[in-house]
Formats: sequence, structure tokens, C-alpha cells
Amino acid sequence: MGALWEVFWAASKLGLTSFGGPIAHIGYFRDEYVVRRQWLSDRAFADLVALCQFLPGPASSQLGMAIGAKRAGIIGAIAAWIGFTFPSALLMIAFAFSADTLSLAGAGWLQGLKLAAVAIVAQAVWSMARSLAPDRSRASLMFGSACMAILVPNMWGQLLPLLISAVIGITLLKPQTEKEQPAEQQDDKHPVGRISAAVMLVIFFLLLILLPIAGTWTGSPVLSMVDSIYRAGSLVFGGGHVVLPMLEVEFLGSGELKLTNDQFMAGYGAVQAVPGPLFTFAAYIGAALQTGPMRIGYALIALIAIFLPSFLLLIGTLPFWDALKRNRIAQAALKGVNAGIVGILLAALYDPIFIDTVTSSEQFVLVLILFAFSQLWKRPPWQTVLLAAIAGLLFL
Repeated sequence: MGALWEVFWAASKLGLTSFGGPIAHIGYFRDEYVVRRQWLSDRAFADLVALCQFLPGPASSQLGMAIGAKRAGIIGAIAAWIGFTFPSALLMIAFAFSADTLSLAGAGWLQGLKLAAVAIVAQAVWSMARSLAPDRSRASLMFGSACMAILVPNMWGQLLPLLISAVIGITLLKPQTEKEQPAEQQDDKHPVGRISAAVMLVIFFLLLILLPIAGTWTGSPVLSMVDSIYRAGSLVFGGGHVVLPMLEVEFLGSGELKLTNDQFMAGYGAVQAVPGPLFTFAAYIGAALQTGPMRIGYALIALIAIFLPSFLLLIGTLPFWDALKRNRIAQAALKGVNAGIVGILLAALYDPIFIDTVTSSEQFVLVLILFAFSQLWKRPPWQTVLLAAIAGLLFL
């Protein structure tokens, strides 16, 4: 029990202070778990980072869950998730409630948040392209994936480019060779048995197959919401920025469980300004979809739905990772998939983010200023969002 509470409080501290997105989160995690607490070595930490980059879902949240599992088993993974996720989730639910009392139509601060989203996603595309598509082959995969995602504006426009990129990666790209290092018995222990892991993987695939069937058969709006959000959490590589186009396809429009563009982009801008994982955007969606007493319930259901596939895949993969990470075919496929991810993010930057947001030369100038503020001056996203909201309130 002592180790469990230790995991929870350490994760809560990170959940309250970790600004800057998944890459920055990994730096915070290393300082807390490797340097300060010495729960695992640098080598074991790097192995877990590689696993979380390999799996779909929010890499930093999965990394926290993996460290929690190493420390206190499956319950430790849950404690780490709660501690790291709930501060951000509660802030996003509060924002959804406060948005009811604010005038969204034509609000300058809202337009500022939307323009901040343009600049932040542009900065993410720039940074990810430099690291994940640095050569001609992978840059070609990036642009090809972007073209397909733009021309096929639905779920298949995101899935097919990733599948094609994986096949091309296996065929044409050489896996990165890593120098073998001696095993460290303390760090390589597996807190999850292979049978338990296999059960988690079976549950993951059963939910992925059965949720859309159950939603269609019952006509339940709650099941339909869970299906949409669970599928997004299951199929998204690259973190919170890439989940945007999938959630946009599912929840923008008219109907019982749909959001307006203003609601969607306001929440996406707000989630940049809070600590913790970007996937807590799902809690905002759940709260914004309802206006009655079930709002908090919807928010919590949506929050669990988007993180559940990450939890199941992580726990299901941990015991098998040592063999998989040495597989050269898997390494080559991952290089291709990562380039395709950047292309999907580039497509999302164009549609819906840019074409639905930037409507004047003045707004484009503000986007350029925000981009420079983030990329050149290396300011964290929450400062970019704050500057955008103030500029929108004063000038738009």
C-alpha cells in the first residue's frame, strides 16, 4: 500500500506541474522518477519510452502508467494514471461548465484560443517533421499521407496512410540499430504475467469490435460516444495533436451528440493551457455534449473511454516488449508509421484548423507571431495560449 500511495502522489505532482506536451512530459518524468526518486535506471526508462512511442495513444500517460506498473503492479498503473490525468481533466470539465456562461459567438478571446491552436499545431508539425521525416523517403511518406488525409476526409483518410506507411517502411526503410546493453535484473522484472497481459489484449480487441455493433444495435447515444472516443484512443499514434482530426470527424456537426466548431476549437485551445495530457480534451467533449445533470458522468465516461485502450495495450504488451523491440521488421514499420503521422497532422493543420479559423490577414499575422513565440523563443504552450487569449480580447 505504501508503494501505491507513493506512485499516486508522485504522479499527482507531475499532473499539476507538467506543462508543454508529451515530449516535455518525458523530461519531467525522467527528473522525477530516474534522478530524484531513482525508481528505475536511465536504460530502463529509455526502454519504456520506446515502448510507449511504439504503441498508439498518449505516450506520456502510457509512460507514467508503465512506471506505476513497475513500481506497484496493475493497480500502480491505475494510480499513476489518476494522479497524472485528473488535475487536467477537472480543469477541462470546469472550462466546459464556464463556457455556458460566456458568450462564444464572436468572442475575441475565443478567436484568440482558436488562433493559438493553429500556431501550436504548426509548431508540432515543424518539430515532428524534423525528427520523424528527416530524409527524402520519409518526407515523401509524410506528404503522401497528408494528401490522402485531405482528399479522403474521414476515418479511412487517417488509417490507410498509416497502413501504407508501415508497409513501405518494412519494404524500403532500414531499422535503426541499437547497441546492446547488459541486462539489469532490477529494471527488467515484469509486474504483469503473460496470461494477464493476453487477457488485456483480448479485451482491447473485443471492445474495438463490439462497441460499434452495440452502439448501432441499441441506438444508445452514450454507447455511440464511447465507441467514437475509444476508437480514437485506439488508433491514434503521435499523441494529443493527432487525435484532433479523428475527434473532429466524430463530433463536429449537428445532432444530439455533436459540438459546434466554436465549442470544439475553444476546448482544443484551452487544453493547451493546462498541465497534464492533451487527451483530457475528451473530458471537455463529454461535458460539452450535455447540458443536464449527467454532464459530469458523460465527462468521466469520455475520459475513461479515451485512455482505456492505452491502458489495455500497455499492460498487454509489457511482458512481450523485450523481444518485440529487437524485431527489425517492427522497427522499420514504426519508422514509416511515424512519418505518416506527421502527414496526418499536416492535413489536420490545413483542414479543419486553418481554413475554419484564419479569416483575415490580421489573424494570420497573429498566428505568425504566436508561432514565432512558441518555436523561436521556445515559450511553453500555456504562455502561447495566454498571449493569444489576451490579444484576441484586445484586438479581435
